[in-house]
Amino acid sequence: MPTVTSTPQDAPGRNAPGRNTPRPAGEPLPAARRPVLATHPAAVLDVVIPVHNEQADLEPCVRRLHTHLTRTFPYPFRITIADNASTDATLAVAETLQAAIAEVTVIHLDQKGRGRALHTVWSASDAPVLAYMDVDLSTDLAALLPLVAPLISGHSDLAIGTRLARNSRVIRGAKREVISRCYNLILRGTLAARFSDAQCGFKAIRADVAARLLPLIEDTGWFFDTELLVLAERSGLRIHEVPVDWIDDPDSRVDIAATALADLKGVARLGRALASGALPVRDLRRQLGRAPLEPAVPGVPVGLPRQLVRFTGVGLASTAAYLVLYVLLRGLAGAQAANLLALALTAVANTAANRRLTFGVRGRSGAGRHQLEGLVVFVLGLGLTSGALAALGALASHPGRLLELGILVAANLAATVMRFLLLRAWVFHPHRQRP
Repeated sequence: MPTVTSTPQDAPGRNAPGRNTPRPAGEPLPAARRPVLATHPAAVLDVVIPVHNEQADLEPCVRRLHTHLTRTFPYPFRITIADNASTDATLAVAETLQAAIAEVTVIHLDQKGRGRALHTVWSASDAPVLAYMDVDLSTDLAALLPLVAPLISGHSDLAIGTRLARNSRVIRGAKREVISRCYNLILRGTLAARFSDAQCGFKAIRADVAARLLPLIEDTGWFFDTELLVLAERSGLRIHEVPVDWIDDPDSRVDIAATALADLKGVARLGRALASGALPVRDLRRQLGRAPLEPAVPGVPVGLPRQLVRFTGVGLASTAAYLVLYVLLRGLAGAQAANLLALALTAVANTAANRRLTFGVRGRSGAGRHQLEGLVVFVLGLGLTSGALAALGALASHPGRLLELGILVAANLAATVMRFLLLRAWVFHPHRQRP
């Protein structure tokens, strides 16, 4: 249960005495102390800063954000510090800021979780536009007004900062860059996501839209953002993307491995829920007045399960043809040459079959580009299978034919997964098929 603190009665914009009065466990918040923050009833924008043990960064972040909003934002605003069970002096710093700055409000939660903090504050806020940003201010604040302007005007329903746009300027290590791009590729391949950057800590949403989506979101941690965006996209909502300048925080304490694993589990859970109909996105589309979910291109299967079934059928036929060709060519050439020829011969047929059967693209328009990009995917698959053969040769000077075929089958299975992701997220992505 969140706890809201407030400044004394005579502070500007504050209305509730009894600051820091403990609340008995289980007792609901009184109306005057709910985290909406009746302290600023006319606020147009509520910017949430979720924090956990950020005593050093919190004050400079809030003061810099407050100065920026005061100078550039033409409407009343609020800054809400959502303290997630901090064990250091973060809450004390937040309360000091609240006492000093009229537009700052503090909420304390007894449990960790960025998603939990955003869910709590956004559900209770009375501002028509809700946003959040990371406390390290990695994203340049110059993007804040372009982020929220389409929501204020009614043009869009959500807005996200993206570090992956061509005109974004990003400074970060290669490791985080690769992880971020791979994650977004996974989202495109498995959940048919069209947004470019799920994890940038710089997002905004209209309050009426948040009221519809938040009850459907399960995650309370880092996957909250992805779940929100996928639900919004499947519900037909308009997502506005803003290129941002972003500098990696070298002092970031995010556990990348644990977060990546949790995100992959979240992708699997969300995919199952969408495939089984557990998430009522069609009902939500009707409630929001959006058009029924239809293929972006006529003939393209809407659901991931149907595409997987068709792709699997094409893949099994291609693998069988590849193995037959490899065995036939192996007697005429070496293993590497036979692998190259067998893959090349089946790659063209595989791309053509997936183009028509799996992704429903018909006609000659774009066929040459599809084959060219299919060859790029083929080269990546060739690298994977050739690498497996090379590794086998290095480990065993005279491997048996059955072992060699087994290694190739395993490598081809991995190449097949990669192929599906690339075909779905890149070669035959619906956005690229529209006239």
